[in-house]
Amino acid sequence: MDQHTLTLFTHRNAVNFNSLTMRALPRQVLFALLTVYLVWGSTYFAIHVALQSFPPFLLMGSRFLVAGALLFGWLKWRGTANPTPRQWRDAGLIGILLLGGGMGLTAVAQQYVSSGMTAVFIACSPMVMALCAGLFGVWPNKREWIGILAGFAGALLLSSGELSAQPIGMLALLGAIICWDMGSVLSQKKCQLAPGAMGFASEMLLGGAFLCAVALAKGERFSTPITLPAFFAWSYLVVAGSLLAFTAYMYLLSKVTPALASSYAYVNPVIAVALGVLLAGEHVEPRALLAMAIILASVALITLARHPGKPGVETVKYQRLDIAAK
Repeated sequence: MDQHTLTLFTHRNAVNFNSLTMRALPRQVLFALLTVYLVWGSTYFAIHVALQSFPPFLLMGSRFLVAGALLFGWLKWRGTANPTPRQWRDAGLIGILLLGGGMGLTAVAQQYVSSGMTAVFIACSPMVMALCAGLFGVWPNKREWIGILAGFAGALLLSSGELSAQPIGMLALLGAIICWDMGSVLSQKKCQLAPGAMGFASEMLLGGAFLCAVALAKGERFSTPITLPAFFAWSYLVVAGSLLAFTAYMYLLSKVTPALASSYAYVNPVIAVALGVLLAGEHVEPRALLAMAIILASVALITLARHPGKPGVETVKYQRLDIAAK
């Protein structure tokens, strides 16, 4: 499949997808959702480039530690109050679950599993999040379940490469998904975070510090000088992947259902495939086009499954947050 054909395919499907979601979602929620889709879908390539100079845990820890420090410093400059001791404690718990457990265990797992198996496991995230939310009495409705299962089927169809894994890798991936999804649900159901952006900053600070501590405990060091491409890739991960997309994701958790907030797990591989064709001249098989169509349809179904004003997770009273300014 050439670039022109993929462009036409994605344009037609994006028009249909946007026409549905634009009518169903508030503008701020739609912007946050598209931010998570597009930015996290593009970070695959940035991580690949950055890993040429950065050890894995130092890469992840430093990007969130720096992003959290920048956001925290900006908020203090604007006069925002510090989190309370309880809010710091809860931010540490959520940061360790999301960043330490979710991303750290994924890094461990990728040493023992194929990229195809990693994609399939990550596509299980919306189902696991639905079960985690169900523990607090919030279950997806029938249409959301159909959308979740259809999205997983599309991700499975899109996955390329050998689905191979060692048992330790599969356990690490399962642990990563459970940590990420449980942290996502707890951030809205049980934990008391600082209002608005200060809550996001404290999570990134403590989660990033935890990952850096793990990196030091593992003995990770910079064995080669940091190249210019790796530095720019790291900078993109700090600004776009952490400050912008992670903030948008936490905002979504407070505004929409868990099924919709976690739908990035289906869409991100579609973005990655499209970028590979448009920027790197890669080819896409007809099976992948069918998979992308199924994924977009599943997200549209999840979007329309509930009235946007009635999220499946209780809304935390965040201060209004201008996502674009982050």
